[in-house]
Amino acid sequence: MLGEGMLKGMAETAKNFVGSFFSAKRLTTVQYPEERIAPFEAARVFPFLVYDAKNPADPADWLVGMRCVACQICEKECPPKCIFIEKSKDKKPDALGKQQFYPARFDIDISVCMSCQICVEVCPFEAIKMDTEFELSTDDRFGGLLLDREQLAKSNEYYHQIHATEAAAVDDHLAEGKVKAEAKTTAVAIAGAIRGAEVPPPAKPAETPAADAASEASAARTAPVTKTAKRPTGAGN
Repeated sequence: MLGEGMLKGMAETAKNFVGSFFSAKRLTTVQYPEERIAPFEAARVFPFLVYDAKNPADPADWLVGMRCVACQICEKECPPKCIFIEKSKDKKPDALGKQQFYPARFDIDISVCMSCQICVEVCPFEAIKMDTEFELSTDDRFGGLLLDREQLAKSNEYYHQIHATEAAAVDDHLAEGKVKAEAKTTAVAIAGAIRGAEVPPPAKPAETPAADAASEASAARTAPVTKTAKRPTGAGN
């Protein structure tokens, strides 16, 4: 029927219009910014760096507990190339207690970022995740949209607030990895202790002077005797 799709669309619009006065489900308009709608757990805007809080009173706690090890995989895989990383010269313990490098510089240009989440997918250390914060407008076109590592760093507790299900699964994964790492370290230590406790082979007894003399005499008796032919006298005189 000609115009059937248009009639269906108009009917749907009319239903939503009338229902918006009576149904709480259809009352989607809020008085922003006084009223806000809580974002969905799966919402994603721009990336942030996760750190494990160790001493919240310490202003540098975000750097001490940062999970990022500056492997630069996210920088290489980023399609718009909006991530800039410089690796540190020294190392610090990571979330598993292993000595790792850390980012001396980690910048994200959110004016270029397209929120594709590829950096999150390729990170092997669960160090970068997607934030739900969207109110990031600024009058500084360049510096205000280039976020450094301190601006990007947010605690694991914050991660649990915005992505509770995902954060819990990540914590379980990291805890399992830590247990395996500790078990491996313990096994290596035990193996080293066992090798160190092995009895060394008995040392060769030292030979006495009398034994040395007997050995030399025996060698002299068994040595072959070389005979020298005598030249006949008177020959050729």
